[in-house]
Amino acid sequence: MTKDLLTLASFPDKDFFKVLERAETLKAVRAGGEERFTLKGRSLAMIFEKSSTRTRVSFEAGMSQLGGHAIFLSPADTQIGRGEEIRDTARVLSRYVDAIMVRTYSQESVEEMAEYASVPVINGLTDKHHPCQVLADLLTIKERFGRLEGLRLAYVGDGNNMANSLIEGCVKAGIDISLACPEGYDPDPGVLAWAKAGQPAAKGAGRAKKGKVSLVREPQAAAEGADILYTDVWASMGQESEKTARRKRFKGFQINGKLIGKANPGCIVLHCLPAHRGEEITDEAMEGVNSAVFDQAENRLHAQKALLELLITG
Repeated sequence: MTKDLLTLASFPDKDFFKVLERAETLKAVRAGGEERFTLKGRSLAMIFEKSSTRTRVSFEAGMSQLGGHAIFLSPADTQIGRGEEIRDTARVLSRYVDAIMVRTYSQESVEEMAEYASVPVINGLTDKHHPCQVLADLLTIKERFGRLEGLRLAYVGDGNNMANSLIEGCVKAGIDISLACPEGYDPDPGVLAWAKAGQPAAKGAGRAKKGKVSLVREPQAAAEGADILYTDVWASMGQESEKTARRKRFKGFQINGKLIGKANPGCIVLHCLPAHRGEEITDEAMEGVNSAVFDQAENRLHAQKALLELLITG
């Protein structure tokens, strides 16, 4: 059984697809009012160094709906905020709870937590990766198109943690991804190298090919023939001081009606939220018939419930 989810690249293919399949089932079960308490008596510690709406509520509600309990911990609530070493916190929490979710700045912090914890550790977001969001994204895409393999996704904007995890998720799922990023704002070189090296297709999951990755400079070039249009904010948490410079640099890197017109008919628009309407996405795109943004947000709940089941109970 997989112990942790730190990145999608390191998450085994069999478990990657198992989570997506189980999430579909859990969503249908909840819609039918037949919730099952598969995590009764289990506890999740949630460490937040970055603020959150969707991550906190979806994990906390998900544990509750499965019969478990989630414990919210901010830096002000723990000794981490006063300088306790991560390795010490990891070993102590492992004796109290069944899993740990961490939402923080440094990827190295999550990896250190996983190294010393004896219970599963989940990356709820770092500056480098956002794997839980992409599981929800892929669930949404599967719902809309009935498949993953062979689709084309265009990502427009900053080559940030979302771009990195989307690359990894799309490669595994067999989705071709084209990223339009301004020069100097490309995805992580290590993630691009991983994608270029090529990963084996998932065995026994009906996947015959891997997704391909391309990097372009014009949003229109990425959007041409795309089935999915995806964007994120121009300035993420921790980059507030760069807002003015980024607004100038990212001008034109926006999902709007014109860009939707470049994509395939029936394309869907995705945004991980929160959105800065009028910057990376327009009201027209957020609220229009192509938008799947709020289904995508809901699917954080179902994907994370499936992930929690897998990591805690197998």
